[in-house]
Amino acid sequence: MTTDSPSPPLDSDAPGRSRRGPWPFIRDVLVILVVAILVSFLVKTFLVRSFYIPSGSMERTLLKGDRILVDELTPRFGSYERGDVVVFRDPGGWLPATYQPEQPPLTAALDWLGSLVGLTASDSEDHLIKRIIGLPGDHVVCCNAIGQVTVNGVPIDENAYLDLDPSQSAPDEFDYDVTVPEGSIWVLGDNRDNSQDSRYQQDQPGRGFVPIENIVGRAFLITWPFDRFGTIDSHHEVFSGVPKP
Repeated sequence: MTTDSPSPPLDSDAPGRSRRGPWPFIRDVLVILVVAILVSFLVKTFLVRSFYIPSGSMERTLLKGDRILVDELTPRFGSYERGDVVVFRDPGGWLPATYQPEQPPLTAALDWLGSLVGLTASDSEDHLIKRIIGLPGDHVVCCNAIGQVTVNGVPIDENAYLDLDPSQSAPDEFDYDVTVPEGSIWVLGDNRDNSQDSRYQQDQPGRGFVPIENIVGRAFLITWPFDRFGTIDSHHEVFSGVPKP
């Protein structure tokens, strides 16, 4: 009489089988994270970038604490128009010198990682945001008899975006008469009574003009707070009657 040989136990130690430990799962997660960080880095570097608004100089268009997205393609492949709201690096002397206390290593690492993927905007206070009023060659003058800015001899009605006191029909007069040099722009804040913009920087080396190469990009979307989510209006129609210089 013959007896059947017992079948080998069906366990992970049987020949031809391998134990699947936690490493493959960890590896997959790490690969996904690395790819996500790389994609976010490329998006931030070449497409869009996040900033928050640290002051009220652009009210009522942008409020202090708003978080916005900035289009970084325009500086590379497009051109700017009068009315565009742009973020730019300090041309020199516009922002006061500030002392940044040293962060703990873990906090600094998390902040760096967050800025890398666009979740934080730790350098927002090192940049400025204003509206383009004059392009290269434009003759910008303030003000006419009713307090309006003129561009190439044409008065512009800015009431669509200016934050004015109810008693005002135009911003307070601040006399200037400038011609924007090549490679630069002239910018003003929408909160005209509370904005240290081109008007106030004429004693700086750049005479109030912002080099186009300093522009990070064009602000196009408010992303936070959620109840303010929406596009940022450039109000190009305000400048539609302005002729070329």
